[in-house]
Amino acid sequence: MVYRDNRDYRVVAFTATQIPDIAGRSYPRELAGKLYPKGIPILAEEKLPEILKKYDVDQAVFSYSDVTHEQVMHLASIVTANGAEFVILSAEETQIKSTKPVIAICAVRTGVGKSQTSRYISNILKAMGKRVVSIRHPMPYGDLAKQAVQRFASLADLKKHKCTIEEMEEYEPHIANGFVVYAGVDYGAILKQAQREADVILWDGGNNDLSFYKPDLLITLVDPHRPGHELKYHPGETNLRMADVLIINKVDSAKKSDIALVRANCERINPKAVILECRSPFILSDKKAIKGKTVVVVEDGPP
Repeated sequence: MVYRDNRDYRVVAFTATQIPDIAGRSYPRELAGKLYPKGIPILAEEKLPEILKKYDVDQAVFSYSDVTHEQVMHLASIVTANGAEFVILSAEETQIKSTKPVIAICAVRTGVGKSQTSRYISNILKAMGKRVVSIRHPMPYGDLAKQAVQRFASLADLKKHKCTIEEMEEYEPHIANGFVVYAGVDYGAILKQAQREADVILWDGGNNDLSFYKPDLLITLVDPHRPGHELKYHPGETNLRMADVLIINKVDSAKKSDIALVRANCERINPKAVILECRSPFILSDKKAIKGKTVVVVEDGPP
């Protein structure tokens, strides 16, 4: 979105590292803009030194999330050692302004509880008589051109858009609660469409990424199960510093000393933010389904 149709720059490649099976593909011309009729190649990040030399790169722009500050600087060292500038774009440069109010739910790490918080807030807004549209962080595993703008208003739409299990577990609760969900790759086009049917836009972020839209209210979640991580990960610390509200989640299962450490860091880094402590209880929707049975719980908890 920053470089599309910008003749002052030529984007020679994207690199792939966090999302599986996309290296070797192309960012399609339909999304890349008129300056890239053949699209833009997506190359493996482990070949970064070769890419920098082959394309005589002037700038390498860091554009993904939930990585340690140390890892970011290792990449910066690779880039600068190979003759290019290392760039991190600001939130101001990358966020699109909405015509409708935006509440953004972000975090300092992945797995803190953004989705449950988004659902809780959407229900509050619904009770106030507001039409809420949730925009989810994209999960670009499939055909990127077909995933430009996705709208989910019913469970049948999940099959229509060939959603993965990971996507379904995020979208389905919103749909079941009666809310429209948007997702996709072209988040400028997504916002234009979502604004037509919303009183309030709710950004339900992914990982610890920045909101793709300029928030009128930024809520950042912090995890006392990983105390100190709020100051060690990118761009999570940016979310911490920008937040209007900081939620220390999972206080019902965390150590008091860890909660105190996280709260002290929040107060020191962002003294203007409102700080809330919230529980994250484990609730069974159907207790009878497992009563008297041996149960195995499989969860994808982040490190």
